[in-house]
Amino acid sequence: MNMATMNDRSTSNRGNRLFYAGLLAFLPGACVPAPMPGDGTEPPPSTYEFRLPQGFPTPVVPDDNPMTDEKIELGRHLFYDTRLSGNGLQACASCHIPEHGFAEPRTTAVGSTGQVTARNAPGLANAAYYSTYTWSSKLLLRFEQQMLIPMFGEDPIEMGITGNEDVVLERIRDDDRYTTLFAAAFPDDAGAFDFDHIVKAIACFLRTMIAGDSRWHRAIYQGEDAALGDAARRGAELFFSERLECHHCHGGFHFTQATRHDGTVFQEGSFHNIGLYNVNDEGGYPPSDTGLLKFTGDPNDMGKFRAPSLQNVAATAPYFHDGSAATLRDVIAVYEAGGRLLESGPNAGDGRTNPLKSGFIRGFTLTDSERDDLIAFLESLTDDRFLSDPRFGNPFEQEP
Repeated sequence: MNMATMNDRSTSNRGNRLFYAGLLAFLPGACVPAPMPGDGTEPPPSTYEFRLPQGFPTPVVPDDNPMTDEKIELGRHLFYDTRLSGNGLQACASCHIPEHGFAEPRTTAVGSTGQVTARNAPGLANAAYYSTYTWSSKLLLRFEQQMLIPMFGEDPIEMGITGNEDVVLERIRDDDRYTTLFAAAFPDDAGAFDFDHIVKAIACFLRTMIAGDSRWHRAIYQGEDAALGDAARRGAELFFSERLECHHCHGGFHFTQATRHDGTVFQEGSFHNIGLYNVNDEGGYPPSDTGLLKFTGDPNDMGKFRAPSLQNVAATAPYFHDGSAATLRDVIAVYEAGGRLLESGPNAGDGRTNPLKSGFIRGFTLTDSERDDLIAFLESLTDDRFLSDPRFGNPFEQEP
């Protein structure tokens, strides 16, 4: 992103100038995350109560953005509104589709201007519990930080708001329903239309996207033994075995080490190189996306990406950070082999011998029936109710 250009642009009010002033701290290359801009006053304590599945802890909520029903509803509208993009053609929901677990069935995402990004759009179920955000950043620790990348980033362009800030705000301001929604969500700020409020509202909405009614969760957390079939149970035994070692990176209620919640004592980052590439026989990944290395500069971080949650994984194909595995069977094949061999093309190399890959990626052998059982277990993590929950649906389609 050309930050000099962004900082030179005029904005329509003081709130937006403060918002942009804090943006530098949240983008690649920053040393530490800075606090979100504010007026220094303490917000009132939140009275919102999460609807948590049995066995789920409370997500962390920033002190400067307490949850309210009004902010959640505003955020839901904004999440689905294409007018929030620079050219008015793309919404957050364009790449995060409900029936796909709020992921999308593309290899990698495409921005509002048609620019193809380097990464697959991840699912959003239980994303409120992540300890870090995006596939490979240790710096983005909350939704309010992460959202600035797709909204204002210029390389690649996703929402394309940079340079179109006033146009975007004017579109939102011209809709009478938003006058009511902003006033209800931010009554102490006279319902001001600015990006600080937009980001906070969407963040509140995203934190409500909690899925915990899968067949697995009903059987394990709610005691409904009949919810989980024999094949899925056998697959679970494989998944949690030391033979396969999947649980070392995908454990716990969130099915990833990268988990944070209220009361967390130790915050795990969980970035791993799984041997997808080895383009130079020295562990290299494609230069278009070197993973955690881009943020730390540490050569040992080449090809490390955050272990994603497996909640709703059967609905969120394709897989890996670059969408390079089309099916769950393709994913399992990589882990069985202990990495991926690419025999031709610009990224040719034997990831199985990648010297930087995780020690957990050692390979294993499965029978056909064991492979089917493992897939049955992964499919049991789908919360079908979540995929069609009207609380997370498009409000513009629900309105009469």
